[in-house]
Amino acid sequence: MTDIKTEPGAELIVRMEKVNKFFGSLHVLQDIELSVTHGEVVVIIGASGSGKSTLIRCINGLEEFQHGHIEVDSNELLPNGKSSKSLQTIRTEVGMVFQQFNLFPHLSVRDNVTLAPIKVRGTSEADAIENADRLLEQVNIADQADKLPGQLSGGQQQRVALARALAMEPRLMLFDEPTSALDPEMIGEVLDAMRELAKAGMTMMIVTHEMGFAREVADRVIYIHQGQIVEQGKPEDVFDNPQNERTQSFLGRVLKH
Repeated sequence: MTDIKTEPGAELIVRMEKVNKFFGSLHVLQDIELSVTHGEVVVIIGASGSGKSTLIRCINGLEEFQHGHIEVDSNELLPNGKSSKSLQTIRTEVGMVFQQFNLFPHLSVRDNVTLAPIKVRGTSEADAIENADRLLEQVNIADQADKLPGQLSGGQQQRVALARALAMEPRLMLFDEPTSALDPEMIGEVLDAMRELAKAGMTMMIVTHEMGFAREVADRVIYIHQGQIVEQGKPEDVFDNPQNERTQSFLGRVLKH
């Protein structure tokens, strides 16, 4: 595995040390060592079933891990879900956008975005609405604020999901293949919103199959194979001059299409 050293003085947002995750006898994550610094955009690539989504789901406690240590913005996650107090803090500071939109179908777009800040952070309704309208403008969907999710396209719904995650003012954004459930013509509008986040300095970890997007926005690309980080580096190094034969084989297949 290529060793990436943390810049002196860089603020760590994520630190994973010797993290191992099992599903029964299946060893899904194997001795994962990974640090992410403030403002960094890390893109995780690999074949389906390689452990990419499981890795980022462990970071906000959606998946328990069995061995190792995870620290997220100075909050500890311990094996086997033993850190429930910190977990609640982590989930207010870490936003996540999934493959599916998971919007409340009976609430308007605006109400989907304001719900968590009001209920979880205790934000006033007026402040939550003002912030929601700003975020919906940011993701270019302000004109849909009063509609129900079912009245929107898939790309529009995913941008609402992004605005909803941002409404909690997260320190870290996780993306689990956010465009995989979208029709091809809708993918670009979601990636454009994510590009703007990257430009604004949001710390992001992104699992994606969109290799062109990964090359464009990533500060670092990580390739995972069978639950192990086998290569990482700058996009131009990983895509143009991969050192590991497994990385070479994977990119040789996916970049042909």
